[in-house]
Amino acid sequence: MPEPSNRSPRRVVVIGGSMAGMLAAAAVKGHVASVEIVEAHELPAGPDPRTGVPQAVHIHWLQTAGAEAMDALLPGSVDLLLAAGAHRIPVTTGMVICSPEGWYRRWERATHHVITASRDLTDFVVREQVMKDPRVSVRTRTRVVGLLGDRRTVTGVRIRRADGTEAEVRADLVVDAAGRGARTPQWLDGLGVSGLAEAHVDSGFTYASRVYRAPVPTRGWPVIGVQADPRLPGPGKSGGILPIEGDRWHVSLMGAPGGRPTDDAEAFEPFARTLRHPVIADLLRHAEPLTGVSVTRSTANRRHYYERLRPWPEGLVVLGDSVAAFNPVYAQGMSVAALGALALRDLLATDPGPGLARRAQRAIARPVDAAWTLAVGQDIHFPTTQGKRPNPADRLLHRYVGRLSRTATGSFRAATALTDVLSLQAPPTSLVRPGVLLTALIGPLRPPSDGPSFTPAERALLNGLDARDPAHG
Repeated sequence: MPEPSNRSPRRVVVIGGSMAGMLAAAAVKGHVASVEIVEAHELPAGPDPRTGVPQAVHIHWLQTAGAEAMDALLPGSVDLLLAAGAHRIPVTTGMVICSPEGWYRRWERATHHVITASRDLTDFVVREQVMKDPRVSVRTRTRVVGLLGDRRTVTGVRIRRADGTEAEVRADLVVDAAGRGARTPQWLDGLGVSGLAEAHVDSGFTYASRVYRAPVPTRGWPVIGVQADPRLPGPGKSGGILPIEGDRWHVSLMGAPGGRPTDDAEAFEPFARTLRHPVIADLLRHAEPLTGVSVTRSTANRRHYYERLRPWPEGLVVLGDSVAAFNPVYAQGMSVAALGALALRDLLATDPGPGLARRAQRAIARPVDAAWTLAVGQDIHFPTTQGKRPNPADRLLHRYVGRLSRTATGSFRAATALTDVLSLQAPPTSLVRPGVLLTALIGPLRPPSDGPSFTPAERALLNGLDARDPAHG
């Protein structure tokens, strides 16, 4: 087991046992003497729901860059996920996606992949790998109620136990991974660090989700998605079906104000039929619901620009949703947290001396920047969005990306350029390289599909379901 460098922090406290918290512990554990995770709730022993993660009831996937970052932090973790029933979906080969510009073609050559599983399973696999390390411990049913130190250096945290008693826990490095409810802005203000810039962009979308027993074998089954088109009149609506472990489908439906889904189970499938295409409703007609409908209304994009603060205290790093939380429809949160944790690990390995925290905060901001540009760049075009409205440059860029997306329905080169960015493997600026601009100018090289592009084998399975359904036809 490698010893920590003389310049590395020796004792680390991580606030929160979330995905970001566990990945933060994975990032630092090889470079320090001990890591203590402080978690407000109990942590489940298996792949079960964890208190304080309301977003777990909605669909999740790991983007290519996120899966690779997770595997770099915890080697073999993706294989463990797959062994436990998660799915590795080739992009766009394993996807039936209706974009605002049309149905994406399922190219035979897969350039990227996503990992789909329930959030509970993903959390468990990561948590189990992290907690195997003897340097990592967890203090549950305990809340962090403040930071120790001053505006120059954070030296630990103040905790409150379940019985109400308080204590101080000293640390050389504190990593805040408490999520959307993190109180770091207030704590920093109490230390004399003020002027934190924030952004809040809310499209107003509500999410309703439930889990179904899939009527077809899920191994090799595609992701299904119908995306909202902000150019159409009326409230935006979208939805998706992800194959997850246990031969199940995880289904989420989304709607803007004036067209929001509810927790009424009887209204779930009828709402799916109001999307731009009824493919999701058609598939759910054959599936068996296993859960009720869970609804979440807190889906805003929210960001704190910690990397801009001067001074930034030594000994404090903020990671994951504590820095930025995104509209869940873009499936970026876990991947951005993994990329941020990987950046922290790499700095500890190469440059752990004075100024580490500030360098880490800047490195963590880079994947946040990319994801923020993607999420907000789409959401601001819905008429229900609050917090920012598109300016002329935003509208011009949106029209260009729309043209590129339409080109991607019939151009492998355009599809790959878009997927490079959506998978967080390339910055959004890569979409305006000369070669990509020329591709968009030429337009699609193949005619667009006029409906869902199921393979012959998938179509045969669906036809068999229709034949057995007495209500069909």
